[in-house]
Parts: sequence; C-alpha cells; structure tokens
Amino acid sequence: MYNDRYDYPRGGERTGEDVYSKPVRAGKRTYFFDVKTTKGGNDFYLTITESKKRTERDGTFSYDKHKIFLYKEDFDKFAEGLAEAVEYIKQECLHGEPIREYREKDEFSAPDNEEF
Repeated sequence: MYNDRYDYPRGGERTGEDVYSKPVRAGKRTYFFDVKTTKGGNDFYLTITESKKRTERDGTFSYDKHKIFLYKEDFDKFAEGLAEAVEYIKQECLHGEPIREYREKDEFSAPDNEEF
C-alpha cells in the first residue's frame, strides 16, 4: 500500500488503518486513492494524493505531493462536482478534440475511445 510516512511528523500515524489503495499512473504523476478507517475503526474516508516526481539539478529526485481528505458525507457531492467539471471540459473546452492520454515516457497520443 502507498505509504505517506514522511508527510507527517509522527511517521504517518495521524490517521487510522489503510483498508484499500488504488494507484493510478498518469505520465509523471501518480494519483493514489486510499480508503482508510478512522482511529476508532468505526468509519471510513478517502484520501486522494497527487504525487509528482521532481528531479533536482544534482540528479537526485524528490516527490511533490498534494493530498485531500474526502469524508463519506461529501462523496456524492464531490462525485457530482467532478463529473460536471469533466463534462464541461469535454463539451465546452475541447471543441470536439480527442482527449490525450499519457503513454510510455510521457508521450501524448489520442485515446482509443473518448472516455475521460
């Protein structure tokens, strides 16, 4: 499972247990969808993390990470908002252009289908 150990001063112990993790690789970025339990273990929430590898001038690398916490009472509204924003981009911003997908080595190509 994805480990966010270096994000928190106490070694990632801020939250409950990891239940499920789904990494999604997209070019230089990886998105992690992590289901976790609360400390009491009686509730669940989702963290969505964007992680982007950054190469330093000296050849070393680090990761820029951004995380949001999504609680069950917000799931439906979040999903609706995301779906509406994606649909808006497809209909109003792309003007019929196909959505590009990342391929090996961050090369862009048109997708096999036009699903986002």
